[in-house]
Amino acid sequence: MNFNNVPGMGMTSARTRTRMIDRLKSQGITHPEVLTIMGEVPRHAFVDEAISHKAYDDMSLPIGHGQTISQPYIVARMTELALGAPQRDKVLEIGTGCGYQTTVLAQFFKTVYSIERIGGLAKQARERLSTLGVLNTRLRHGDGSRGLPDSGPFDVIMLTAAAPIVPEAMIAQLKPGGRMIFPVGGDTQELRMIEITPEGPVEQRLERVKFVPLLPGMA
Repeated sequence: MNFNNVPGMGMTSARTRTRMIDRLKSQGITHPEVLTIMGEVPRHAFVDEAISHKAYDDMSLPIGHGQTISQPYIVARMTELALGAPQRDKVLEIGTGCGYQTTVLAQFFKTVYSIERIGGLAKQARERLSTLGVLNTRLRHGDGSRGLPDSGPFDVIMLTAAAPIVPEAMIAQLKPGGRMIFPVGGDTQELRMIEITPEGPVEQRLERVKFVPLLPGMA
């Protein structure tokens, strides 16, 4: 996909993006494809113009409806973990938000299924991805708290909101070798990964994080 014609490209210099990539490297991101795509996807196109000058800083930013776009490090980190799955066919994202993580995943996976519970965000994300020419996504306005069993199994399931407990119901929606990457917790949250091995699901605890909560239902 070519993002060179995205509106506002002139407002982000190559130096700004290079500085972000250098920071990601210093934070431990090593996957060359992830670093390349993080430098190409125009993060400023996913936030309001009034705060677009902060788009490549190491911070989450508000996107309305009480939600945020994750900081570049978290997007890169979770994407890097996702690429450890044996196949890149189907990925399920729970929490489309503004569509930034969706767009990054779409550069790697054949099809990205993404669910957003907030109708306004789902509509904006659908329009934004269409404008950017990101066509290998299947966006749905719905309750993603139990996954998307009718479209699985998936190579990767990624939650971009913190579940209160490990979402056990989604494990059965993973392929053998598949991975679920998710934050879990309340005031204190932890990024974890469950991998489907021949011996069964294996869980890894990775690092402290801070996400908005995963909520059931639709809005």
